[in-house]
Amino acid sequence: MQKKLRAMKNASVHNKNRVLVVGTTPDYIHWIRQTYPDRAIFVTDPRARKEAFEPIPSANEEILVELDSEKAVLKSLFSHLENHGQIITGIACFDCESLELASVIASEFALDFVSVETVRNCRDKFVSKKIWQENKILCPRTSPVKALEDVLSFLHECRNDIVLKPFYGSGSELVFRCRTQKECEDYFYTIQNGLSKRQSNPIFKQQSSTEHLMLAEEFVSGPEYSCDIYIDWDGISIIRVAKKIKPSNQPFGTVYGYILPAALPTGVDEVVFENTLLKSARVLGVNRGICMVDFVISNHQASLIELTPRPGGDCLPALLKAAGDLDIIGMTLDVAEKKAVKLNGTIGFPPHIGLRIHAHKAGILKGFNTDELTAEKRIKNIKYIREPGHCITMPPADYDSWLLGHMIIKPEQQKHLEAQGLLIGRRLKVEIAP
Repeated sequence: MQKKLRAMKNASVHNKNRVLVVGTTPDYIHWIRQTYPDRAIFVTDPRARKEAFEPIPSANEEILVELDSEKAVLKSLFSHLENHGQIITGIACFDCESLELASVIASEFALDFVSVETVRNCRDKFVSKKIWQENKILCPRTSPVKALEDVLSFLHECRNDIVLKPFYGSGSELVFRCRTQKECEDYFYTIQNGLSKRQSNPIFKQQSSTEHLMLAEEFVSGPEYSCDIYIDWDGISIIRVAKKIKPSNQPFGTVYGYILPAALPTGVDEVVFENTLLKSARVLGVNRGICMVDFVISNHQASLIELTPRPGGDCLPALLKAAGDLDIIGMTLDVAEKKAVKLNGTIGFPPHIGLRIHAHKAGILKGFNTDELTAEKRIKNIKYIREPGHCITMPPADYDSWLLGHMIIKPEQQKHLEAQGLLIGRRLKVEIAP
């Protein structure tokens, strides 16, 4: 294998250095191809490409291969590099389910990336919190469960409500808040059935905590935030902090939007906060890279919910670009190649709002009515990710199909930001046929 790698490096002078982007979605691929042409090659699942309406990359840019076989991916990758005279100079990944594969490839090519152990430490929501608790980092109390009796016992032990969720997963999918014994029963079986139906979904593939079914977690009350951080041997830089918009009329955990930048509530010690974020990454095994961290502010302290060794997704990259002219996707490519990271400050730009567009019911998407937004000057752009004819299924059966796009808003006034965003969002009418 090493002999083959040396042969590639000694190939013709026409070789091109490329960052390998592992398992990302066609919209990110399009972003990178438009903004950074000829800088990356992409390992893409054929199913993702089949469903995309973005332009298809050229043959020297994309490798279409099923991602569930590391051996098949490596074989296709070596063949591609040899055929096109390309050299991998870094590894980047934007999707949770592909992080482990990216780590395996990075190890094969002796490139800098988080280890498989670190990926599992971060992605397993029980393991990460156990490590944090052992290192005196504030996070919710947890208990792995494999039967309903375990859930009910944990509910009785906790002073607050509890949250049931899968060990692995993303966002609010199959995440429920339980206040009563009846809710515990209902949601336990909802998650159990939901995980059974998602066995082929790589994002829920359980690589650890396999002796249990799901995780029970004490509910922590307070405003919720998301941040991107850059970790290296010199310490930590906070790239951005965004406050989550979570209306009570949406399924629990659903993020309707983000306010960026967001100042932390009064009373939160910023030095302590930064040190907590740095330590939380270090103890999970992250020595260098961009991480996304979700947390709740409770009693003037950050209670950590999740840390993932990739930048935040959803509408956050577009929001960060619109608000602060900071391209975190390009920054991730720079980090992969060990280039200097350029930050322009986390609060040095005017507030913007990113709203996710959700369907209000199941059915067939007919289109979007923007008549009430014609004169709205606060909207910077709207991006739709679904076309008419799209079949919508609502949570908890499906958490993907009801997401239809996002809009970026620049408020006129610097107060009541959440209210401004919600009012504008309601004026976009999503037309759905039964």
